[in-house]
Amino acid sequence: MSTTTEAATWPRVEATLNDDGTAEVSIGGTLHPIAASSVDEARVQVVSLVAHKATQLGRPLRAITRDPDGEWPLIIHGDGTVAADTAAEARPRSRAAEPVTEPAPGPGQTPAPPAPAVAEVVDVEPVAPATTTPEEAPNPAPDPAPAAPRGWIRSAEDQVAAAGAAPQSRRERRESFLTVEQTEEPATEGLRGLLTRVGIRMAPSEAERELRECIRLVSQHWPGPRTTAIVNGKGGASKTPTTAFLAAVFARYGGAGVVTHDNNQTRGTLGWRTEQGPHDATFLELLPEVDRLLGTAAQSADLAHFVHHQTQDKYDVLRSQPMILADEQRLGVAQFDAIHAVLRKYYRLIFMDSGNDESDSLWLRMVENADQLVVATTTRGDIAEAGALLLEALADRDERSAALARNAVVVVNQAKKDGSLAEAEQVAAAFRPLAREAVAIPYDPSMVEGTLRFGSLRTETQRAWLTAAAAVARGL
Repeated sequence: MSTTTEAATWPRVEATLNDDGTAEVSIGGTLHPIAASSVDEARVQVVSLVAHKATQLGRPLRAITRDPDGEWPLIIHGDGTVAADTAAEARPRSRAAEPVTEPAPGPGQTPAPPAPAVAEVVDVEPVAPATTTPEEAPNPAPDPAPAAPRGWIRSAEDQVAAAGAAPQSRRERRESFLTVEQTEEPATEGLRGLLTRVGIRMAPSEAERELRECIRLVSQHWPGPRTTAIVNGKGGASKTPTTAFLAAVFARYGGAGVVTHDNNQTRGTLGWRTEQGPHDATFLELLPEVDRLLGTAAQSADLAHFVHHQTQDKYDVLRSQPMILADEQRLGVAQFDAIHAVLRKYYRLIFMDSGNDESDSLWLRMVENADQLVVATTTRGDIAEAGALLLEALADRDERSAALARNAVVVVNQAKKDGSLAEAEQVAAAFRPLAREAVAIPYDPSMVEGTLRFGSLRTETQRAWLTAAAAVARGL
């Protein structure tokens, strides 16, 4: 098998770029949707995604790209540099140079829709120059590749400029003598992991690499606190499990400083589904202490009087009071701001469960303060429709709300035991044009009732929640 053939088998990456700026990239079977404002911005994001993969592999990647401007063989490096691939064996031509004419439809036939724009990426390996004589060559040499693929970034400086950053200085462009090459850890899972444990060092599979990337994403710390709002206007949308398990993933992998807030004035159940601390305090007990907690003499341990620590999942819960009527614990915007100021002072990540009233002042204020929006839903049609209508309404409200909607993550829970994960995947696929990413979660009895604990979930369910949390991390 030739080097080129080996390179073409792993990893297989496909991308679709559309005129409206949307794109979809598949790396090893995992979809990475892109929602850009234009096709030019989508190109930049595709290059950035592939360049990140090239950095992980320690070598550039070869790509056959198709976009509305044409088709180009490219080589994408880890620093974002893109060059024409003049050694490509099968080189597509520009659409402008060679238009494709579809056959006319027959009587009663509907014209076929245009094929999506696809970019296929494979590893770049050194390829020896051809030494065949004209007599040995079975086919004429392909047309030379365009030296400057139109619309694609061709240098690291152009890539930075397209991203809106200042060009690099001469020192920044120079490779440091102190740079240490990162060595990939051997496989730990599956047959490859077993062989590694018996002394045969094996590289991780693509699935294990994707798992490690998810763990890296949720383990990072961001400068300044981040607030994520979990929303859906219908009850039974799995907002509370989504809140709890996202917080659990970030706390387990990224460490302390994660809190969930039951931002619900109508019998929020986050406190019922999570572990209770040595007290029964709610946000009602926290409110009178806000000034003291925001003062310079307060300490982080003081929050233990008001929040409930999850001993296994490592995050804290600020409860509402579901045992009393809503009008007895109704808060205003000023009180929400006070509670949120305390949480922002003491925690790096805030996950806010929410009620079903999208006109409630606390709900609206939560969205105004959110850095990331997560729409929780199940496979039920009315619940999924409510989530879709919410995203569409936010997209039309104002510029900031539209940005939240574009950057949103949709989590589709397979709530029915007799359902199938394929149903959840279909709902997730339908949401992808409306949001940045959509993730399907399989049915798990540990999510249905009782205390929500990440460790009680099945392995495949834990992996799905890790994937969902990584999608959230990409938007923070």
